[in-house]
Amino acid sequence: MESDRWSKADELEERLIKFAVRVIKLSAALPKTPAGKHIAGQILRSGTSPAPNYGEARGAESRADFIHKLGVVLKELNETAIWLRIIESSHCMKLERLGALIEENRSLCRIIASSLKTARAKQASSMTNLKSQISNEK
Repeated sequence: MESDRWSKADELEERLIKFAVRVIKLSAALPKTPAGKHIAGQILRSGTSPAPNYGEARGAESRADFIHKLGVVLKELNETAIWLRIIESSHCMKLERLGALIEENRSLCRIIASSLKTARAKQASSMTNLKSQISNEK
């Protein structure tokens, strides 16, 4: 992947896809006990959904739609963080296998949260400008 040919959005989408693949591999490696199967299914759902939801956000029909869909991405990443903590606390898997995935999850959460903050600020600014124009026309 050449950074001059990829936008930041492309790079983030690629990171989310790689994150999903790592979650798939992690879920497959969890114990085949009732608890392991339950956790595997839950983290599989939450950990693989941010990438396609981010793709949906990139194709949003409005700024409000973008903010909503990006919020879903963050919500799913946050849920995945909880499942990772549960796996870590229950000792279902060695910490060495979880550490990098936990760190990537945190990093992705920070990036998405920052993007959401920026998008919401732009939306608020846009609304303020619109209200100002309307009051000036009266």
